[in-house]
Amino acid sequence: MKLILLFGPQAVGKMTVGQELEKETGLKLFHNHMTLELLHPFFGFTEETFRLSALIREEMFKSMAKSDIPGIIFTYVWAFDREEDKAFVEKVCSIFEQEGHEVYFAELEADVETRIGRNKTERRLQHKPTKRNIGESEKNLLESMEQHRLNSLPGEIQRDNYVRIDNTYLGPAETAGKIIEAFALNSSADAKGAAGCQS
Repeated sequence: MKLILLFGPQAVGKMTVGQELEKETGLKLFHNHMTLELLHPFFGFTEETFRLSALIREEMFKSMAKSDIPGIIFTYVWAFDREEDKAFVEKVCSIFEQEGHEVYFAELEADVETRIGRNKTERRLQHKPTKRNIGESEKNLLESMEQHRLNSLPGEIQRDNYVRIDNTYLGPAETAGKIIEAFALNSSADAKGAAGCQS
């Protein structure tokens, strides 16, 4: 099993790239808003939402790590100035690594104008209802840049399986292709072909 941690600031394209990776590799996409959208109608964007979200995610990771699914693509907005985020990432990695699974880090970055444009895309709004208030969502995007550092510094991530991609001018399929190439991931077609040869 493989865990691909796909991270970067809001509206950089994590979910859409993750969807392309899922399509091309057969790994399962677990994007960060899946838990947030579940909890938001009850608690809004409060500390309770984020507390429960973290608990749900951790329990899902534990079950996933013991399952026979081929792998997980998990998207995450990682604030590098927050020790809580670092601790969460380390915990997630340890859950999978303790079961003998491989962990890959894929970091995305794009300029703010591009991200503001992507914040309004139909696919994003379809899968993330809490982003449909464009004015509020854009305000949050800009404020988060002022309050937190949402991309790593050079040399900050010390992992062999790590790639950083500026996808300002790349589409999701092209970005996913670069991740597949960097980590030598098998495509769904390759996996099906290999299975057919063994049968």
